[in-house]
Order: sequence, then C-alpha cells, then structure tokens
Amino acid sequence: MAKPDNDPASETGELTLAQVATRAGVSPATVRRWLQMGLVPGYEGLWTPAAAAYVRVVARLRARGHALKEIKRASDSGQLAVGPIENLLSSSEPRHSLKEAARSSGLDSELIRRIYATMGLSPASLDAMSEEDVQMMRYAAAVLAAGIPLPAFLQLMRVYGQVIAQIADAEVRLVHLYVHEPLMRAGVPSVEIAEEMEGLAREVLPFAAPFMNYLHGRLLAHFVEQDMIGHMEVDLGEALEEGRLRVAIAFADLAGYARLTVERGDEAAVSTVERFVEAVAQTLPADARVIKTLGDEVMIVGSDPVALAGWAVELASGTAPAEPQPRIGLHYGEALYRDGDYYGRDVNQAARVVARAGGGEVLVTRPVVDMAAAIDGVDFDRIGEVRLKGFSEPTELFTASRRT
Repeated sequence: MAKPDNDPASETGELTLAQVATRAGVSPATVRRWLQMGLVPGYEGLWTPAAAAYVRVVARLRARGHALKEIKRASDSGQLAVGPIENLLSSSEPRHSLKEAARSSGLDSELIRRIYATMGLSPASLDAMSEEDVQMMRYAAAVLAAGIPLPAFLQLMRVYGQVIAQIADAEVRLVHLYVHEPLMRAGVPSVEIAEEMEGLAREVLPFAAPFMNYLHGRLLAHFVEQDMIGHMEVDLGEALEEGRLRVAIAFADLAGYARLTVERGDEAAVSTVERFVEAVAQTLPADARVIKTLGDEVMIVGSDPVALAGWAVELASGTAPAEPQPRIGLHYGEALYRDGDYYGRDVNQAARVVARAGGGEVLVTRPVVDMAAAIDGVDFDRIGEVRLKGFSEPTELFTASRRT
C-alpha cells in the first residue's frame, strides 16, 4: 500500500506518492487505485524510479483512451516493461521558462520555438525547459555568433533531427523485436523483463555517443575531401545560383520487385532488397553516396558522371541471373540542395529515366554521354528521343553496357 502523502521518506531521497502522482499528472487517489489493481509491477511499498515510470506510462495510456483492463493485460504480459527505461533517458527536471531560456542564451523566444520545431521536438516542451534544454540554446547562439547563416543552421538542425530520429527509432524497434518480444514469448514475468531491459539499456547506451562521434568524424573528413576536390574540378565560368549544385543523379531499383513479394513473400523480398542496397553502397565510387531509399528504389548522387556511369554498368552486368535484375537511370544536371536532400527538374528527370529501363539495363541521358563517352569498357547506344512523364520536351536516351 502506498505511504501517506506526507511520508517523511522524501527526506532520504525516496519519492513520495504525491510526487509520483504529480509527475504523472494524476491524483494520489488514482495512483492508489492503480496499485490496488496491480497496474504497477514491482511496487512493494517503496516508490522506486521504475515503479514511478510505470505510473507515468499508465497515465499516458489512459489519456489516449485505453481501458484499465487493457492496460492490466499489457502489464501482465510484459508489454509495458520498457517503461522504466525512460528514467535513464530523462533530462534534468524542468525549471526554466521560455523567457528565461531566451534571456540566458541571448536568442529571441520565437527563434527558439523555430529551432525546436525544425529539430522535430515538440514546442509544448518549451513551457518547462530543463537546464540541458537551455544549454542547447546557448550552443545554438554560439554557432550563429560564429558566422553560420541562419538558413544554413536551420537546415542543419532539420537534418540532425531527421537522422537522429531515424537512429532512435531503429534502436527502440530493433531492441523490441530481438530482445523484448522474445522475453515476452518465453513467459518471463513483467518485473524481470523490466529489469533485463533496464540492465541492457544501462550497458549499451554509453556506447551510442562514441559510435556516432566516431562515424561523424570519419565521414566528415571524407566529405570535406570530396568537397575540396569538387571545388578544384568545377567549371568556375558557369556559376550556379545559391543553394544549387551540379551533380550526377542515379536512381536504381529491382525489376519485378512487386511480383517478387507475391511469389516469395515479404521476408524473402525484403532480404533481396537488403542485399541489393548493400551491394549498391559497397560498390559506389568514392564521390557518390546513397541519399535515400524507398522500398527497393535507391537514390544516388555523385559529382563525377563518368565514375557513376562505369559503376552502374558494372552493377547491372554483375548480377546473378537468378536474382531480380537491377535497372538504373542516370542523368547529369543541376539540383537544389535542401536539408541534406536534392530537388529540382533534373532530379525528377533521372527518376523518370529509370522508369523506362528494363531489368539489367542502364539508361543515361545526353549530358552523361557527352562527359563519359570515352570511358573505358563502356558502350553507349542511342535509343532516340523519348517523352518522359511530366516533361513536355523529349529526352534523348542511351543504353550503357559493358563493351564486349
């Protein structure tokens, strides 16, 4: 049974019922009722951080309309066992208003709201900011003061938010699929699952930052080098508008992927796509990289159309006959760079080119041929002028193949 609201245990650092209820946004009477129903695994008369975390989880589920019987069933099965992990992830207690954060960081309140929204964080959290939140705004102010233009800074924050969100989502889902669910299927009690999950998090979480710092340093050095080479090779007589780059754009996918999912099932189809994406990433020229994937389609951008054309031909011709054949479309032109992605007419044109390719075929446009015609071991055969969907003017297309 819960201790009285005025329990002196708080003097020793233990949470009280009143504190637990306040943090969950419910009344102490509600928490008592949940305790009587057995909705708080591991509560044995003392409010541990894990038990308090369960109360917050139950409160959130109730706010989203879930019945207590449903929550009890989920609790008993171990579905809520990850709740206590949030204690490891919570930042310091909120104690600053947005106005105080603005004063401390020197940033305008509206700019802080904009930065939060750009990073993908809820502006609602600005009503009660932690010391860590305020420190991040001080860092933002220092970056802007160093001379980074605001539009560039906001784009960078948007990319950080999107990428880190993908990382965090993958961390949660992979642990859920490969650790949490197996424990549930094995019938491990909820409290034991919670302890196992929290122990795993305590051991693994400290390694996340070193891995990301290591990769950031290695990849940053790589792209700085590529940018320097690009500056040396660019035709300075043809200046582009601000925010635009001249790039080689390739789209690659697997012919017959939809049929593959029907014939072999989702698992086999996804495994095939994983092998395909891995083959793409591992064989790309040094100046090119995968920008994004959508299903079986991969978007690639590089600075050298010659190298990318040679890569495309090797990838298409090197696939085993039994495997679904890749098809690749390649174009060279201008792109608008925003938030780590590439946009514009030439990007759309490259996407339309691959749609006209058959399995095992590489199609390229005239700008690619003009720059890569002399490439060793590759032949370009003119198909003719083709009207691509969404383009009023015809596009001259060529097949690129290994010279025999």
